[in-house]
Parts: sequence; C-alpha cells; structure tokens
Amino acid sequence: MLTNAPATVLVRIQVFFEEAKNCLEFVACLKYIPCRSNLRDKGIQLVHKAFLICALTLALAAGLNTGGNAVALELNSPAFKAKTTIPAKYTCEGSDVSPALKWAAPPAATKSLALICDDPDAPGGVWVHWIIYNIPPGAEGLSENIPRDKKLDNGAIQGTNSWGRIGYGGPCPPPGPAHRYFFKLYALDVALDLKPGATKPQVEGAMEGHILDRAELVGVFGR
Repeated sequence: MLTNAPATVLVRIQVFFEEAKNCLEFVACLKYIPCRSNLRDKGIQLVHKAFLICALTLALAAGLNTGGNAVALELNSPAFKAKTTIPAKYTCEGSDVSPALKWAAPPAATKSLALICDDPDAPGGVWVHWIIYNIPPGAEGLSENIPRDKKLDNGAIQGTNSWGRIGYGGPCPPPGPAHRYFFKLYALDVALDLKPGATKPQVEGAMEGHILDRAELVGVFGR
C-alpha cells in the first residue's frame, strides 16, 4: 500500500523513519547507562511502542489520503513513452506543437491541476518550456497542439516560459548530448489565484502547501 501512496505522504514517512533510526540508536546506548535495570528496560520498551504507533498511524494516513485505495497519480503521453525520444514534431525541429498528455487517478480532494515542463540540462540553468495551471480537476489530459492562448476554453490558464512567451515551446537544445524534458503534473487542493502569464517561481510559490499528489513524465531530445 505504501509504495503507491501520494508523494507527500511518502516523504513524511521517510522523514519519520530517518528520525526514528537516530532515536533508536540512542535508545540502544541506554543499556550502558548505570541505572536500575528494570526502569531502563521499561523506558526502552515504551520508546519502541511509541515508534510503532507512529508508524502505523502514518501507514493508515497513506491509505486514507486516497480513500483507502492509495492509487498514485499517473502521467503519460500517446506521443512518446517515458525516457524515450520526443518526436521532432513536438520540438523546434518540427511543428513545435505540444504533445498530447493523459493522466489518471488524481485524489478525490483535487480542486485543480497544474503542469510544468522544463529542461534541467540547459546550459544556462533550468529552461522552462511550458506552464499551465487551473486545469479543471475532472480533466483527463491535454490534447495535442494546445493553442498559445492565455486562457483556454476549459478555464485553464497558461504561464510564461523561458522565451518570455505564453504557452508551449518545444525542446530546442544546442547541438550535443540529448537533454531531458520533465513534464510534471500536480494535483492541488485549491485553484491558484494567479493571472495569466505567471512564471514558474510564482506558480511553485502558489502551489506550496497545496500539493496532494504529483506525477512525472520524462522524455529526451538532442540535436
């Protein structure tokens, strides 16, 4: 169940167990402290029970967070498979239109979805190719060739990419090794209070504390 839990829950569980490991190592040292053995042993038992209760609580939260099914948000594209080459049609070498994207299983509490596509391998730092937010929670994907409009017919809003333009800009790396392109989908418990043209830092700031789950699709492209 925990392997399919939302990313936010898994992060909390991971932090908990890292802290628990440190504390248990400390508890293991208690046997060397001179004191009444019965009191020392009882204290160690209580600490172990406390950790067990916390672990079970976190595991239960992971299941309840998605209605008990713990199904993770998934993102894919009919245009390319994960970690494979993005077809030239969706790059500056072709028509430079956005690829179709499909997703499934956003949490029931989702109020909106947001998508960011960027290239962490760009020479000058992370290059943002696409930002789109306030996608309706009932949407199951984005069609191919989304128009470069500030606001779409379904109410979704597009942000500003690293070219300073609204909408999608496809992969266009300099000659050399292939770059990775991360399509990151976020399920949010709010609609973002942002105007069209928001930048990646603005969107990430508005999403902070509101991410219910996320999914990622990585494609590659080189010239």
